[in-house]
Amino acid sequence: MLTLLSMFYYICLRRRSRSGTRGEALTSRRAVESGHRATLPISVEVEQYAKEVLDFSSHYGSENSMSYTMWNLAGMPNVYPSSGDFTQTAVFRAYGTWWEQCVSAPLPFRRTPKAFHSQDYIELAFEEPVYPTAVEVLETYHPGAIVQIMACSLNPFSQNPPTDVRWEVLWAEEPTRVLTPQARQFSPSITQLSFPTNLIRVEVNSSLLKYYTELDAVVLRGQKERPILSLYKMPRIDICDLSDSDEELSDPGVSFRQAGDGKHINLGNGYFDKLPYELIQLIVSHLTLPDLCRLTQTCKLLHQHCCDPLQYIQLSLQPYWARLSDTSLGHLQGRCTLLQRLNLSWTGNRGALTLTGFSSFMKACGGSLVCLELSCCHFLSEPCLEVISQTCPGLQELNLSSCDRLHPQAFTHISKLTRLRRLVLYRTKIEQTAMLSILTFCIELRHLNLGSCVMIEDYDVVASMLAVRCRSLRSLDLWRCRNLTERGLAELAAGCRLLEELDLGWCSTLQSSSGCFQHLARNLQCLRKLFLTANRTVCDSDIEELAANCPALQHLDILGTRMVSSSSLRKLLQACPKLLLLDVSFCAQVDARIVQELCGLFPNVAIKKSFTQ
Repeated sequence: MLTLLSMFYYICLRRRSRSGTRGEALTSRRAVESGHRATLPISVEVEQYAKEVLDFSSHYGSENSMSYTMWNLAGMPNVYPSSGDFTQTAVFRAYGTWWEQCVSAPLPFRRTPKAFHSQDYIELAFEEPVYPTAVEVLETYHPGAIVQIMACSLNPFSQNPPTDVRWEVLWAEEPTRVLTPQARQFSPSITQLSFPTNLIRVEVNSSLLKYYTELDAVVLRGQKERPILSLYKMPRIDICDLSDSDEELSDPGVSFRQAGDGKHINLGNGYFDKLPYELIQLIVSHLTLPDLCRLTQTCKLLHQHCCDPLQYIQLSLQPYWARLSDTSLGHLQGRCTLLQRLNLSWTGNRGALTLTGFSSFMKACGGSLVCLELSCCHFLSEPCLEVISQTCPGLQELNLSSCDRLHPQAFTHISKLTRLRRLVLYRTKIEQTAMLSILTFCIELRHLNLGSCVMIEDYDVVASMLAVRCRSLRSLDLWRCRNLTERGLAELAAGCRLLEELDLGWCSTLQSSSGCFQHLARNLQCLRKLFLTANRTVCDSDIEELAANCPALQHLDILGTRMVSSSSLRKLLQACPKLLLLDVSFCAQVDARIVQELCGLFPNVAIKKSFTQ
């Protein structure tokens, strides 16, 4: 029996035979019917490693070095096939569910599609555009985080970019838990593209991982010429295209009749006519945004319900970043007059959103906003932040994480948002003057993230201002701040006694010999999370002080210290019954045998000890 492909090819040969000789036609027909493919031109497969890292959402490393940064994904592998924790790999900022359990974690958005799993991403440019045949990711430690691989029609090296930028999914899957932390070459089966690409996006979800995932290199394989067989690929038929006519819905008056008392009774919507308005609203509220828009087109009644502004109190557009444009915001604008929480993270890049479209939407819908997520939104500019400060007077949460292309001057507008309670400025170019202005006016801050903000010159001054102006602060992230000293930390601990989370990871200027960590433990007795990552001076006295004063401690990271022994760790584990996470990786006095023993004694605590093969 002929396959579908063979039948299609047979028809093509029949058409060709009309202009050829009868002998050529018979020969071609026999070749198809005997199951043999005709000889096709051979296209050479190109193999290439990433040339450049274009964009990413987060990384474990510093902005001023190469250790654990996303830039390590450019070029050939540095580590593979070795397994373990290596500084030459790319590592994202978080893993597991620990960060979601913290008091600083934002509330999830309703209507997030179940198929959307991505938490982080990286975009890679390759030398030559090809029709992909394979994408290979070399994972060297705790693999399994990759949930989606996409390709873009834009050539990032082209001087004439297309007006229509398309993203297509090559492969997608739910997060998986890989049993072994060993290295692997991940090469999923990908779909064929109708366009060549040299821009690949890898999205990850690390929530099921037991530790940080590490990536070493990405390989793109493909052909310069479009594969012949892709021409025979049958188009997918959308069921929405199968309607018999394009006629509009019947006149709404047909659905009503007039009762004897003159009232109009709706008869055209079946059982929906008997349901209370609020109940239909509740049913509709469980739909995702695309389903809500599709349901709008079914009938007048459901159109009314689906366009009700109450359905758009919360709106997360992050899952649809690849398709969102000014036009999309324009369509939603009339429905979002009561909008309170908006997530535009990852959207608008490469010209998809403009100042005009964003400003128009914010002016129409920003009046009631209390939460605005703008992580990795590279379309943002100083006028955009000015619009936010003018149209969102009640804004309480603002996330500008990894908006690293915003000019430092733009951040001065944030000081006008005096009701802010949560501000995320991770990996931005905010400078000290703007930061001090924000702290002067935004005295209601509860959560502040200044991780990897390398443009701030003196963190001691910032810490002092926080101690004076933001005494209700509950979480502070100073990950990789360059110049915080024991003086600034002492003032912070004295002024912000309600702190529950403090991240001082990779703050190398802090020295345990000054007594700063012991002073911190005595003053911040509400601490639930403390990261002292890579501070080699942390010692037993610091750990014992935490055990004596911080019984609510849940997360502690002392990776890299040389002076902490198993005896102080045992005291800590006994004194802190709520402890869930303890990272002792690269602690010189804590070997694998001690970790195994402590895990047996305290099974409810995830004690982390990474390795290098």
